[in-house]
Amino acid sequence: MMKRILAGVAALLVILLIGAGIFLWDPLPANPSAAELSAAAADYDAEVIRDEFGVPHVHGARDADAAFGLAYAHAEDDYETIQETVAAGRGMLAHYRGQDAAPVDYLVALLGVWDTVALRYETDVPEDVKAMAEAYAAGLNLYAAENPKATWRGLAPFTAEDVVAGFIFKTPFFYGLDDTFMGLFGNDYTQTIALDPAEGRKAFLIGPKTMAERGSNGIAVSGRRAGDDVTRLMINSHQPLTGPVAWYEAQLTSDEGLDITGGLFPGTPVILHGFTPDLGWANTVSAQDLVDTYVLTVNPDNPHQYKLDGEWVDFTEATVTLHVKLFGPFALKVKRPVKRSAQGPVIEAKHGTYAVRYAGMGEIRQLEQYYRLNKAGDMDGFMSAMSLNALPSINYIYADKDANVAFIHNAQYPARNDAWDWSGDMPGDRSDLIWQGYRPWDDVPKLVNPVSGLVFNSNNTPYSATDGPDNLRQEDFPQSMGLQLNQTNRAQRMMELTDGKSPINEPDLLAIKFDTVYSAKSEAADLIAKVIAIDWSQEPEMDAAAKRLAAWDMNMNAESRYAALGGLTVLREITAKYTHQPAPKPETAFREAVEWLMVHHGRVDPEWGEVNRLAHGDVSLPISGGPDTLRAVYPDAMRDDGTLHMTAGDTWIALVEWDRQGRQTARVISPYGSAIKDTSSPHYTDQAALFAAEEWRKAHLTHEDVVANATRTYHPGKD
Repeated sequence: MMKRILAGVAALLVILLIGAGIFLWDPLPANPSAAELSAAAADYDAEVIRDEFGVPHVHGARDADAAFGLAYAHAEDDYETIQETVAAGRGMLAHYRGQDAAPVDYLVALLGVWDTVALRYETDVPEDVKAMAEAYAAGLNLYAAENPKATWRGLAPFTAEDVVAGFIFKTPFFYGLDDTFMGLFGNDYTQTIALDPAEGRKAFLIGPKTMAERGSNGIAVSGRRAGDDVTRLMINSHQPLTGPVAWYEAQLTSDEGLDITGGLFPGTPVILHGFTPDLGWANTVSAQDLVDTYVLTVNPDNPHQYKLDGEWVDFTEATVTLHVKLFGPFALKVKRPVKRSAQGPVIEAKHGTYAVRYAGMGEIRQLEQYYRLNKAGDMDGFMSAMSLNALPSINYIYADKDANVAFIHNAQYPARNDAWDWSGDMPGDRSDLIWQGYRPWDDVPKLVNPVSGLVFNSNNTPYSATDGPDNLRQEDFPQSMGLQLNQTNRAQRMMELTDGKSPINEPDLLAIKFDTVYSAKSEAADLIAKVIAIDWSQEPEMDAAAKRLAAWDMNMNAESRYAALGGLTVLREITAKYTHQPAPKPETAFREAVEWLMVHHGRVDPEWGEVNRLAHGDVSLPISGGPDTLRAVYPDAMRDDGTLHMTAGDTWIALVEWDRQGRQTARVISPYGSAIKDTSSPHYTDQAALFAAEEWRKAHLTHEDVVANATRTYHPGKD
């Protein structure tokens, strides 16, 4: 009898396992044949010249040929990240990466990325822009055809729509849209509902609405301010050193007039920031208030409706199926509702139901604007490209061969009712609060050729953009634009290192760029003051460490024997806004810094360079700088081996110069090399020593110079 029972149970388990296997069986389709993938490559011809540092210089008869060659060259260096970017933009990253990627896939559906593509791609993307996207996709498909084992199953063929969708998905995140969504999904969100100003009331703010700051520096100095008649542009964006938003350097040229060198992200067929022979620009991330959260009233008798103008209105509803990888060909198919209201995407949380309206919603022209910027020939052309107003945010620091400099606090500024306070959540039951469109380009804050000849931005308020008397003024802009008011340490140091009149020549500009000091007005200085003010006299070891801390000059240079103690004490306070991990109290942070240094170094005063490292593969180098210093170095964590490894901050940097005759020179540097994922490449870490030493390499700008320094020349798909 027992044997029969056990046999029955075993049979039932087999049936259940078979059923589960059938339910979970979700194999990705095979990729097309090599012949099919490579067919479109016949329509393009690009020459790729790799210089001595492996940087690709791509030329074609047409702009599209250059985009084709760029895709192939970038895939050679970092195909894995390009594929990850495409999968994320398609909303299918979880099928490859598992449950951690499921929120990304859901956001693609919630934001309606592919709805926008379906609605607007054919009609609103110009033919020349489509040609660039199609060429880039053809370059990726050629590489996929030649490297089938490296190509993710079911991902090829790559399409022009993939390229455009990537811009739609990623660009709003640069001003913090992802933080808004993650905050609403969390359990500790506090509603901050604005009240009707017509009733004479102010907004009732229960708690502050925060916007995470990001890093970057951009500086432009006109020839007249430089003292040597040389106009200079410092491009210094702060990004992760690897991953989908890490800079990749390339030069693109064509017989149609394309000629630009700069940085781009995986999946991008044009330069995002860089320089042509005539002009250049640096980007920094801005933090305007470009997102509005509406608190919805859901019908208690019908959860498919919400109140709007006194009536119950149906949500627009759909269902998205997330394919979450388990193992092999098995994936868990998870269905999730996607709702939208008249305001925008809807989030249902334990603490309420919300709709979100944001800059960039439904926008598809991002690639067009970047392409127009790549082709701009002078300041008028640059401003004309900017006037497309297709990019939801990002500051621009501009300079050109005619000694013009400019700052643009760029954004798609919502056309809000200025009578309302938009800093909190908005009532969701009034259609008159659903803004339509954006303020015109003329309203975007700009500072062109200030009298001092200097413009800068370090993710700070636009009201501090020069060291002269003609800064933008807060009273000249309506409060509903939500312009940021913060100052970073980097901005404070810019103002402390300049005076509005003294020349800023090349050594001066380099000294500013590589400055490693925390301002006396910084949050770091404030935290150190709090630690020193504590009475440590009852703890001799801590008292001695506190006296050591009090002697720190707030400098984070690699040779300092004070910076490790001070830097570790302030590290988590400064980075909390990026990591979203609560910082310990100052006393706790100091105690833990002392303990960590004693455990790993046997002293509280090792040289900062012993602790702070630029590490990649087998290379580990001391590096100056720290979080929110102008020499920006952000570590991932306090490691168990007694070091900090730089993972973000200064990445691709360029110093571009035009003399009084308009002749151009440029120097550039990257933290690792051009092939940051290929450990077998000679260009995996070949720039690291220069980068850590604050040195440069020459940018090869002319065809003759490129050829003279070539290490490899080839035509993808042709030889």
